[in-house]
Amino acid sequence: MVKGFSRTQIALHWVVAVLIVFQLLFADSIKPAWRAVRNGGTASLSTMAWAHILGGILVLALVVWRLWLRQSRGVPDLPGGETGVMKMAALAGHWGLYAIMIGAAVTGLIAWYGAIPAMGEVHQMFQPLFYILIGVHVLAALYHHFILKDGLLNRMRQPQD
Repeated sequence: MVKGFSRTQIALHWVVAVLIVFQLLFADSIKPAWRAVRNGGTASLSTMAWAHILGGILVLALVVWRLWLRQSRGVPDLPGGETGVMKMAALAGHWGLYAIMIGAAVTGLIAWYGAIPAMGEVHQMFQPLFYILIGVHVLAALYHHFILKDGLLNRMRQPQD
């Protein structure tokens, strides 16, 4: 059993979180360039549009690293006292976030570099899913911290190397 997350796992969690917030807040920066590509023209990329593309690539690379660490090092068990429903919700939420992070990055890259409008539409469909899952993730962490007081939130703040 793994006692807690490593420094690397914690750092990757927070770096990816910040990158995703950036991606969501500045998603509109790429829209003018995408419209040009979709209409058969050439794209003129602003700094923010380039940042969105590079941010997506970085999210994908870091999430793959996170998954590799999860597989090779493991993760701590869920806190005691959780019901079966809570455990299933936690697993579904975490794997849902991983799926959306990978899916959004891959569809964005395919849309952009393949100039495939259908992938661009799929890519945009991930945005509301991100908001929902991130909101549930944050609320669950706060619930554990302030209501259950089971130390779950501290696992993403205090490394156990």
